[in-house]
Amino acid sequence: MAAYSPRHAKTRDWCRIRLVVVGVAFGLFWLGLWGRAFSVQILDGERLAKRANRQHLASEFTSGERGRIFDSRGRVLAQSVQCRSVFARPLDVEDPQRAARELSRVLGISSRQLYEDLTAHRPFVWLERQVSDREAAEVDKLDFPGVHLVTEYKRLYPNGHLAGQLLGFCGLDGTGLEGLELSLNDALTGQSSKTIVQRDARGRMLYLNGDMEDSGRGQDVHLTIDADIQAVAERALERSVTRYSGKSGTCLVVDVDSGSILAWAQYPYFNPNIYGQYGPDIWRNRIALDALEPGSTFKPFVIAAALQEGVVAPDTKLDCEGGRYRLDGVTIRDTHDYDDLTVSTILKKSSNIGMSKIALELGAERFYTYLRRLGFGERLDMPLAGQSRGILRDPGRWQRVDTASIAFGQGIATTALQMAQGYLCIADGGVLRPLRIVENAAPQAPSQKVFDSTVTSQVLRMLRDVVEADGTGRRARIDGMDVGGKTGTAQKASASGGYGNKYLASFVGLFPAETPRYLVMVMVDEPHPQHYGGVVAAPAVRDIALGAMAYLGELPDVAAKNAFAAGKGGSAYGRTLPRRVHRKAVPITDAAGAHAVPDVVGMPLRQGIAVFANAGVMPDLRGKGYIIGKQSPAPGTPWKDARRAVLWLSDAQGRS
Repeated sequence: MAAYSPRHAKTRDWCRIRLVVVGVAFGLFWLGLWGRAFSVQILDGERLAKRANRQHLASEFTSGERGRIFDSRGRVLAQSVQCRSVFARPLDVEDPQRAARELSRVLGISSRQLYEDLTAHRPFVWLERQVSDREAAEVDKLDFPGVHLVTEYKRLYPNGHLAGQLLGFCGLDGTGLEGLELSLNDALTGQSSKTIVQRDARGRMLYLNGDMEDSGRGQDVHLTIDADIQAVAERALERSVTRYSGKSGTCLVVDVDSGSILAWAQYPYFNPNIYGQYGPDIWRNRIALDALEPGSTFKPFVIAAALQEGVVAPDTKLDCEGGRYRLDGVTIRDTHDYDDLTVSTILKKSSNIGMSKIALELGAERFYTYLRRLGFGERLDMPLAGQSRGILRDPGRWQRVDTASIAFGQGIATTALQMAQGYLCIADGGVLRPLRIVENAAPQAPSQKVFDSTVTSQVLRMLRDVVEADGTGRRARIDGMDVGGKTGTAQKASASGGYGNKYLASFVGLFPAETPRYLVMVMVDEPHPQHYGGVVAAPAVRDIALGAMAYLGELPDVAAKNAFAAGKGGSAYGRTLPRRVHRKAVPITDAAGAHAVPDVVGMPLRQGIAVFANAGVMPDLRGKGYIIGKQSPAPGTPWKDARRAVLWLSDAQGRS
């Protein structure tokens, strides 16, 4: 028998086993992949897709540019300009310590504060809002991951403090906070739009539908204010307040024919470009918000009501009791010891006792009815937020002393607006029409007849005598023109009760007296040592009327000649007058030129925009940078031919 040989033994096929193992492994691997894909795509697909969209897609809400505010001649009083703001996404910042150090150098912010912001556990944080053009350019050059620039709108008031309290101001987010910016916020605010954006790995925005579409711009608003008359009023008011050491002052100039307010001035001044440097006491719109006892400027309304009711006539005589009148235990005094005075003379001499007796003859109920018809005790039909109603108590609560004291402007509180509307009624033949501050705004309250024209004519003649016939308002006279008006010296209530030693000096002037075209009112709060309205406020009213009528080309020749002559000699009156006497629309003079386009190449962007804005032209901006490198139209082009302007920007000074 042959021996056994191992070569013929049956051996295991390891190659086949390895192939089977590899095949099973690949099968399990692919099965796992397909299982994971099924889980991701089918089971968790919707949830994961939402998470991805939250990381890379975002809904961005943008607001259109805020509307501009113009004066009555189309000159810009408020506008929005583009600016840049710096923000960070702390989770994307790679080197917060270095970024904080460099940004501190550029932005002037504490590096410690910046480091805290850059390491905050928040998806978004503002680093600095509305930076300068130079700062924005330097931040852009630093190019730190997670630190970005965004374009916003900043509110600009090209004329500084001009009508500052009336215009008000906006916050950093472009929302009106005070004045007309607040009252007209809905109209001025641009329409918001929603844009879907995709962000790359560094957080930069990639707009899915091309460039971001512009949002709807807010409505432009045209005011009845004339910037030149406003400037005249502000200068005259400043002189009056500072000369007599007053606490504050207010002024209104009204066109009688239309009821348009041509000037709305307050002092101390308020510049809304730097509103953060002022307190509420300065930016407060006192003309609409402050209710004070008006004093003797209230007397014409009492006489008009009494004449309308036939209680008295202009020549009716009343006993003024030798300057002291005892009524129900209260003594009413005059500044002089008057005896019998006619109604006309009572107004001219501003007798409190005479006015008290007229009011008592009229009676509380009728007196109150006329005051309400004139608008006292209620807000005026004007777009001004927070208007004061004043204080006018129900006549059922009046004692005889109350009726008497209200007749000479005590025991009642009114705003400057209410007083101006009341005088407008007398100046306009007894028709009460709403005052206007916004052009083409339809009044909600209809006009109403309060007094007969014969009555208002009689009152206007009495007001003329106050100025022209040695009355208390003679310092408001203008050569070549009869002027009417009424002085007021209201003793202010004391915080401890009764009346103290502080006063409100006021004067209301009508130009010309018997057929008024313009109404000018000035109030100076707490002047001293002089406190009489005829001394403190009447000269300011005269200054303003001279300047306004000279500007409008309506000043009598003799008045213009005398005023300009006085101006050469150093009179305050002459310095108020603009050097033109014909009606003509001329842009506010800027630093670079009066009637032609100046050379703005090399100027910072914001300064150049302000130059064009003063002339009512909003330039288009081309390129990037913070310095103007090229301009159109060319320097020297008349403003009337420059309705469209373009400014090309660069990063450095010089011409391009």
